[in-house]
Amino acid sequence: MVSGTCFEVMKPRAEKRKMLLSEQTRQRGRMSRLRRSIVDALDIAGKILGVAQFVAALTTLVCLMLYIGYEPGAMDRTVIVRLLRSSQIVFLATVAVTLLNPEARRRQTIADRMCSALVIITVVPALWMHFGGADSGLPHFFCSRRFLFVCLGIYSFAKLCTDCMRLLDRHTNPSLILSASFIIFIMAGSFVLMLPKCTVGAPLRFVDSLFMATSAVSMTGMSTIDTSATLTPLGWTVMAVLMQIGALGVLTFTSFFAIFFSGNSSLYSQIMMRDFVYSKSMNALVPVILYILAFTLSIELAGAAAIYFTLPEGFEGTWGNRAAFSAFHSLSAFCNCGFSTLPEGMATPELMNGSAWFYIVMSALILAGGIGFPNLVNFREVIAEYFRRLRARILGRPFVRNIHVYDLNTKLVLLLTAVLFVGGAAAFYFFEGSHSMAGMSTGRRIVQSVFCSATVRTAGFLTIGPQQWLGITFVIALFLMWVGFSSQSMGGGIKINAFAAVMLNLRSIVFGQKGVVVFGRSIAMRSVRRSNAVVVLSIMALFVYSCLLLILEPDFSTDALVFEAFSALTTVGISYGITPELGDAAKIVLATAMFLGRVGIISVLCGIVGNRPDISVNLPSDDIIVN
Repeated sequence: MVSGTCFEVMKPRAEKRKMLLSEQTRQRGRMSRLRRSIVDALDIAGKILGVAQFVAALTTLVCLMLYIGYEPGAMDRTVIVRLLRSSQIVFLATVAVTLLNPEARRRQTIADRMCSALVIITVVPALWMHFGGADSGLPHFFCSRRFLFVCLGIYSFAKLCTDCMRLLDRHTNPSLILSASFIIFIMAGSFVLMLPKCTVGAPLRFVDSLFMATSAVSMTGMSTIDTSATLTPLGWTVMAVLMQIGALGVLTFTSFFAIFFSGNSSLYSQIMMRDFVYSKSMNALVPVILYILAFTLSIELAGAAAIYFTLPEGFEGTWGNRAAFSAFHSLSAFCNCGFSTLPEGMATPELMNGSAWFYIVMSALILAGGIGFPNLVNFREVIAEYFRRLRARILGRPFVRNIHVYDLNTKLVLLLTAVLFVGGAAAFYFFEGSHSMAGMSTGRRIVQSVFCSATVRTAGFLTIGPQQWLGITFVIALFLMWVGFSSQSMGGGIKINAFAAVMLNLRSIVFGQKGVVVFGRSIAMRSVRRSNAVVVLSIMALFVYSCLLLILEPDFSTDALVFEAFSALTTVGISYGITPELGDAAKIVLATAMFLGRVGIISVLCGIVGNRPDISVNLPSDDIIVN
């Protein structure tokens, strides 16, 4: 009876405890559903604000361009300031929603959190001034519009780069993305160059600003205006930024910032970027991009220092002007652009009569820019391999020797670059030494021949114009312009890689070989086919563009118009001297030629047409008569 009574007493307690646990479970379930509902609502709000943030970021950058590009009294800045304040509110709302959402907060990188903190900091001066008064001790800069605009500009740029990376996540055609990205930067550059503070006197016409932006982004160097007398320091800064973006490659440039700020790119986008920057592994993607950026900036800084100390004494006046001149020309030479702030360019008498080392430094920068990023990455691997061997020998450890330290691309590029460079210099020396270079000393003839051989292949700097060349020099220069430099480099032309593949294929046909072999390696047939397509398309494009210019500008000589077409399509930038005199239609034609030369005709066609089903494997093969 006692035990039964105890059982009867304990039973209600167990049931009560069970009910209590059940109630707690239901409460936790309700809280979980509520939390899930809040997270879902925050996700929806985040997506809506994401669209608003994209619009606000574009609006911010446009407003900042207008704010900087116009004089204070030239336009009413009240509307611009209000739009920037509206963008600030959208950014703050986006940051708040992200901070409230635990899942979105976990996806943030350190850089992304820094950008969010930057937006939050923009509110601090207003609150400080409101509660602490005007004399609160806060530095004046943090209370100024400049600080607000800098913060909003950095945040907008970071978010737009992240949105660009999301385009790759949608499995968009990479060739189409490449072409579209160049067009976007060209149009943005055209818009900025038309701002009054970028030019002396009247603003540029749209056709001229479009041409100049295309020339800068495509690293061509052709110009329809007198740049030395037209562009202001702000205009030259815009040109320098466009050249740097075009040289690094729009996707390389934006992908670095996108990965840096977002850190959560998809596998597909990482694969795409790996192919664009020629990274051999996914883990090495960011290091390779960092290496490319670091190498580019290091060479440009070293080149600027070398140019500074090789300039004639008193050239460009103050040390600040000399430094600015050196920095711009180092950038222009390494990027193979060919723009110069001097009215006579590299033919300025002070430079011609000054130290020959200036032209040697410029030639070295041009060659460094034409080597190509894949080969630069291979150089890093070669150096790392030698250090591993040295370390193993010092420590007495065995090591596995890598037989193919140098890539096939690197070997071909270095060999053909040396052959074309030395051959071009020899041609200029022997054919122009007693003609356009008559009166120069032997040393200066050698230096000028070396400089002309380097610059005629893609850079566009010249001390001796094509009008002064002999006929044989003219033809040799066209050939050097057509071949150009290495693939995925700052240079133009059909590229050394494609030219080598076509010539090696020709050799294999003559020798009756089935495969294309060089340096103990067999070149993949898809590379040979693509090289043949590039060569055929370039010849067709040169023919079409030459005919278009001859139709649009019948008053100019044939050799001048054909040379302009060659220079634009190969993105060399050497002008026959008629570019500013061309009509608007001819300028637009040349602008499209520069764009196609930079992006690649075959890339544009692949982006437009897209991949089609391959039915060739299901069809019988047959021969056609070729003799």
